[in-house]
Amino acid sequence: MMNCELLATCSALGYLEGDTYHKEPDCLESVKDLIRYLRHEDDTRDVRQQLGAAQILQSDLLPILTQHRQDKPLFDAVIRLMVNLTQPALLCFGSVPKEPSFRHHFLQVLAYLQAYKEAFASEKAFGVLSETLYELLQLGWEERQEEDNLLIERILLLVRNILHVPADLDQEKRIDDDASVHDQLLWAIHLSGLDDLLLFLASSPAEQQWSLHVLEIVSLMFRDQNPEQLAGVGQGRLAKERSTDVAELEVLRQREMAEKKTRALQRSNRHSRFGGSYIVQGLKSIGERDLIFHKGLHNLQNYSSDLGKQPRRVPKRRQAAQELSIQRRSALNVRLFLRDLCSEFLENCYNRLMGSVKDHLLREKAQQHDETYYMWALAFFMAFNRAASFRPGLVSETLSVRTFHFIEQNLTNYYEMMLTDRKEAASWARRMHLALKAYQELLATVNEMDMSPDEAVRESSRIIKNNIFYVMEYRELFLALFRKFDERCQPRSFLRDLVETTHLFLKMLERFCRSRGNLVVQNKRKKRKKKKKVQDQPLASGNVSYSTGELEAMWPSLAEQLQCYAQDPELSLDSMVPFDAASEVPVEEQRAEAMVRIQDCLLAGQAPQALTLLRSAREVWPEGDVFGSQDISAEEEIQLLKQILCAPLPRHQGPEEQGAEEEEEEEEEEELQAVQVSEKEFNFLDYLKRFASSTVVRAYVLLLRSYRQNSAHTNHCIVKMLHRLAHDLKMEALLFQLSLFCLFNRLLSDPAAGAYKELVTFAKYILGKFFALAAVNQKAFVELLFWKNTAVVREMAEGYGSLDGGSSSRRPLAWSPEEEAQLQELYLAHKDVEGQDVVDTILVHLKTPRTRKQVIHHLVRLGLADSVKGFQRKGTHIVLWTEDQELELQRLFEEFQDSDDVLGHIMKNITAKRSRARIVDKLLALGLVAERRELYKKRRKKPAPSSSPNGEESLKNFCQEDLEEEEILPEEESEEDEEKEEDSEAGQAQGSSVLSTENLGQSLYQEGFSAPLLWLQNCLIRVADDREEDGCSQAVPLVPLTEENEEAMENEQFQRLLRKLGVRPPSSGQETFWRIPAKLSPSQLRRIAASLSQPEEEQKLRPGLEPKVPGEQNPEEEHQKEQRAQALRALQLARKKKAGPVSPSGEGTTGEKEQLQMVPRKRQLLDSDEEQEEDEGRNKAPESRAPGIEKKKRFQIEDEDEND
Repeated sequence: MMNCELLATCSALGYLEGDTYHKEPDCLESVKDLIRYLRHEDDTRDVRQQLGAAQILQSDLLPILTQHRQDKPLFDAVIRLMVNLTQPALLCFGSVPKEPSFRHHFLQVLAYLQAYKEAFASEKAFGVLSETLYELLQLGWEERQEEDNLLIERILLLVRNILHVPADLDQEKRIDDDASVHDQLLWAIHLSGLDDLLLFLASSPAEQQWSLHVLEIVSLMFRDQNPEQLAGVGQGRLAKERSTDVAELEVLRQREMAEKKTRALQRSNRHSRFGGSYIVQGLKSIGERDLIFHKGLHNLQNYSSDLGKQPRRVPKRRQAAQELSIQRRSALNVRLFLRDLCSEFLENCYNRLMGSVKDHLLREKAQQHDETYYMWALAFFMAFNRAASFRPGLVSETLSVRTFHFIEQNLTNYYEMMLTDRKEAASWARRMHLALKAYQELLATVNEMDMSPDEAVRESSRIIKNNIFYVMEYRELFLALFRKFDERCQPRSFLRDLVETTHLFLKMLERFCRSRGNLVVQNKRKKRKKKKKVQDQPLASGNVSYSTGELEAMWPSLAEQLQCYAQDPELSLDSMVPFDAASEVPVEEQRAEAMVRIQDCLLAGQAPQALTLLRSAREVWPEGDVFGSQDISAEEEIQLLKQILCAPLPRHQGPEEQGAEEEEEEEEEEELQAVQVSEKEFNFLDYLKRFASSTVVRAYVLLLRSYRQNSAHTNHCIVKMLHRLAHDLKMEALLFQLSLFCLFNRLLSDPAAGAYKELVTFAKYILGKFFALAAVNQKAFVELLFWKNTAVVREMAEGYGSLDGGSSSRRPLAWSPEEEAQLQELYLAHKDVEGQDVVDTILVHLKTPRTRKQVIHHLVRLGLADSVKGFQRKGTHIVLWTEDQELELQRLFEEFQDSDDVLGHIMKNITAKRSRARIVDKLLALGLVAERRELYKKRRKKPAPSSSPNGEESLKNFCQEDLEEEEILPEEESEEDEEKEEDSEAGQAQGSSVLSTENLGQSLYQEGFSAPLLWLQNCLIRVADDREEDGCSQAVPLVPLTEENEEAMENEQFQRLLRKLGVRPPSSGQETFWRIPAKLSPSQLRRIAASLSQPEEEQKLRPGLEPKVPGEQNPEEEHQKEQRAQALRALQLARKKKAGPVSPSGEGTTGEKEQLQMVPRKRQLLDSDEEQEEDEGRNKAPESRAPGIEKKKRFQIEDEDEND
């Protein structure tokens, strides 16, 4: 029953009197009210159902549309309402509801849509739409308003919605060559001239914005058509079609005659009420006696033990997928119209439209899954072109290697999503079927080009095939699809197309190999290596245990150093910081860590650092006199250090080691998969052996079961592949399977077996091979019950145990009783221990080396474990990301993006555990990082003050450490090997690298780039000021506004300088300008800007310096030492200000700033493309180190984009 308000609104629209519709004064407001009601309907779509039941569209909206077109506001509102009313039911409900009540509402809405489609099947309605669309397209782009573009889009959406409504086959009951509702709709479109407007939209360069709408409408128009049949309309019946029809009729006639003969034999001359009872010898009944048969002898051949039993119900989740696409022959006039439309579309629109749609898809301007329309159009129109009159130029836009790559990528993506997203597996399977059809048609077109009389066309085909057969992914695609074929998600038509496509690919590949003689192809192999732990070389003493004698021998040299430094009043306490207030580690643990650090310094021979750290810790933790009392003497201090050296202190694992161990607990030992790309000579038989698998053969046998419904070409493809496996590879035993033999029995007893001569010949060949083998190997009858792999096939032919005899070295050693007892003892002792893998523990303690697989299988064989699955390692193979998981990943990235190990912290804290590679890929997909190198683990270098009187090295170290350096820890093992090999070369080239960096700005000044360098300096200073004022930072582009600056930005040497300064080049293919990274702080930017000063300005900043005279070198050097010492103190003070408040004993800040500005700045070497944040970790790391500590080697990282 209709709602009162809704009923009143519908009544205010108007009324129909005869053929004339009289609208009410409030008609426009009523239409707007209906739009508003539809916007606020509930989940059951009650408003939509009530309007459909009242037939508002048929009785009111269509008459208003056709008779009141002049009222433009009313016409626009009616179009809006009709677009809303006719939108697909799947869009209304999201998907086909599974709940019965909602499914009822879904079917009701679908029934109303089918009624709308039938009402639209008139020339008058489409005539109005066509005229309106024509008038709007006549307007130029400067005259067309936004409302006009909206009206064009709504008209196209309305046509799309009407064509999208599925046909009701049960209600229509139309046969082939009869006009269905869809045919009537197509004929109305043709009479109204709307098809010509669609061709104009598809071919016009100015109307590319409607390309996806046009492609969708065209695909819905040809939805039920077969391109090969459509191409032959009007040309008479071909001889091939007539022969096919004759063969089908002959098969039907033979079967009918066989049935008549069978019925005639069943009739007896005399009717008998009693059929008789017989004993069937050799066939046992339920007991031990022979079976008693109570029917006539003519029924004995149909006897089965399953007679009278209830058929087993197949669960819904295990039922085979249903065929959704139905092809039918339309009326002849409709087919002729569609054939002409196809020809015009190919000649005038195809290349331009497909190029525009492909551009929309690549630039992500389309909606989700719009690429399916692209793949459908590619398959349909290329098939039509191939069947009508093959002209490669008409489809040149989609006939390229790039198209093959695009289809293969989508096919692989659909394949992976079908395996992961199990709820929507059927939808992903349908999309995968569309991609497979497009791939099949591409191969068929290339194959057709081989037979072209034009030499240029054949050469293009050869180039395409050379690229396809070379790449490994194209060859492995079919194997992956066969191995993961699932008849619950993928219909039988998908398997048919897969078999035919594989047949075509193998035929083309075999022919190409024969013509070439030898073919070199790409080969990819995953090199699996166990990840090596990175060990810290300088202070690895925490992991090494020292005996008491070794410590006593070490102490005298340490005591001498301590006595010298204990009396030194200049020993600074600020260089060693034992406590970090910003750290999350509790204070008690930090105190224990400080004690361990003192011991480490002593073990490493760093006596002054140990003494300084002890005194600093005493000031931080004076309570309890743990680090000595405040009035402790020098001798007592030395004795306390000796006690610390000899004490067995408890050591905690560092965050990096702890993270590595947690990672090993989850993934055992993370293995890196380095893909090695190489080339090898292709062997066709070796490639064919990849198909010798039970999963592939099972898929072929499944399709062979429906040999009666299959076409002759499909049956030929099946037999050809099975013949390749049996005859070419000599693996007939691969087909020795009982289900296949039952199928052969049904085939050979088929009355119409004469129509399947190829199948019958192959069946007799396989059966003959089996009986020949059974005469030698009696176990062949038992082997019929199982699907077999290549190893079993070889054993059946050569004898059981032949494989073990041929490779005795690989045979596992037998388990002795002592080893079994030890295995049982170890398993019972460690099976309940948490936090460790019981199998790994057993492998460590076993005397005889065994593999993990051998241990697990023997545990199961001894009955200690129920199944092998209980020992499986926990994997992280989650592929699909939910919205909540993406938000969690984004939150974790924002939380840890300033830490040294962003990826490690994310993997440690993320809820759904995933592999490192999948998290990196997702961060790149979300746009949180631009390059993978941003996620590499960073190691900060600790500053080490020089104890030498010459302060030049200290000043250089401090200047270079102002912008903290990163050491890239590569993820791939191959990169580690390369770094080890190139370590010595990098060390030799380091000096020249520093020198070239320092002289880079000076050389640019000499080349005439002073103005661009000044512009760059001003940009850096301005960005630093803005970041100080705003308090937040983001990447700022460097936009050159003058021609001189633009030429400098294109100069290779200038770009090298930008990279050394940390400026980021354009990335992701969508950026144009270089950018100042958000990570650079204002102080860093000012230091970089100061380093760009001209040599003359640097001289002005040195008021006390004069040019050197050869005879006056000593005073000048002393003056320079003073300047460097002042700069050293100023930089130390600046670092203290960043770390925390400065003690009152320091000098005035104003004077120090002025002094800092007067110091000449050295240009610095930036070891990475992006600088580190200085604020992170400055408080955590000690600020100085003795000269005895070995520095980490610095590697020069080559920029990948240097030649761009």
